[in-house]
Amino acid sequence: MDISFIVPCYNEEDNVELFFKETERVFSATGYSWQYVFVNDGSSDATRSVLKKLYEDYPDSHITVVNFSRNFGKESAIYAGLQNADGEHICVIDADLQQRPEVALKMYRHLEENPACDCVCAFQKQRREGRLMSACKLAFYKLINKIAEIEFKSGASDFRFFKAKVKDAVLQMEEYHRFSKGIFSWVGFQVDYIEYEADERNAGESKWSPFKLFKYAISGIIAFSTAPLHIATVIGGISTIFSVIYFFITLIRKLTYNINVDGFTQLALIITFFCGIMLFTIGIIGEYIARIYQQVKKRPIYIADEILKKK
Repeated sequence: MDISFIVPCYNEEDNVELFFKETERVFSATGYSWQYVFVNDGSSDATRSVLKKLYEDYPDSHITVVNFSRNFGKESAIYAGLQNADGEHICVIDADLQQRPEVALKMYRHLEENPACDCVCAFQKQRREGRLMSACKLAFYKLINKIAEIEFKSGASDFRFFKAKVKDAVLQMEEYHRFSKGIFSWVGFQVDYIEYEADERNAGESKWSPFKLFKYAISGIIAFSTAPLHIATVIGGISTIFSVIYFFITLIRKLTYNINVDGFTQLALIITFFCGIMLFTIGIIGEYIARIYQQVKKRPIYIADEILKKK
C-alpha cells in the first residue's frame, strides 16, 4: 500500500462522500495504491451511517472506518488513524475539502522527488479569517517559539504527508493530552514546507470556536514548555523583592519624617495584590499537575465502538 489517508470526521455527513469521490478522481490516474482511514469522532449527525454506506458501496476500495464511542477530539482521531494506517506514506487531511486532494498529490510527489525529505507539511501564508484572529495566531506562534524547546512553523497545519517511520515515531508518544503540531516537531526528521491556499468548506461549519482555539493553544504551551512554571517563580521573586523594598521605604519614612503609616486601605490593596499573584502562580502549577494526574491514570486516548476494515 503506497498511501494511507487519515480523515478525522466530526459531523461531516455532507462532506465525506464528496471527499472520497474527489480523492478518487485526483489519484485514479497516478498508478498508486491507497487506503482511506475515516475516523468518526463521535459525530451527532449521520456521519456514521454515511461512512458505513461508503464502506459497503465500494468494496473494491481500501476503506477503513473507526467509530469512536463518543467525541474524543481531533487529536485522538489522528492517533487512531495512525494506528490503523497501513501505507508506506501517510497523509492527514480534513474531510471538508478545504484541504484539496490536488495539494495532497503535490505533497506526495514532493516526497518522491526528494528522498531526503521525510515529511511535507502544508502551511497557509494568508488565512481567510479576521484580522484579530490572525493577529492572535501570529502572537501564539511568536510566544511558543520563544519559550518552547522545539520550533513551530507559523501557519503550519495538521495537513501533512509523511513516511511510515515518522508515523511509528509519533505512535511512540502515548501522551494523553496531544498537540500534534508539537508532536510532529518533537520527533524531528527532515520536514519540508509547502504553501497552500485553503478552499471554502464544502458544507457545515468550523468546529473550532475562539474559546476552543484558546484552550488548544494553552494545551500546546503546557505540553511543550515549562516556561510558565519559571514565570511563576520569577513573579514570586519579584513580589518578594517588592515587599522588602516597600518595607524599607515605609521604615525610612517613619523614622525620618515621623509620619503615620497608611492604614486599612493600603493594607487591603497590598493583600489583594499578593493574593492575586499567589492564585495566579498556583493556577499555573495546577494546570501542570492536572495533566500529570490525567496522564498517570493511563486512560486510553480513545475508545473505538466499531472498526470496519477489510482483511
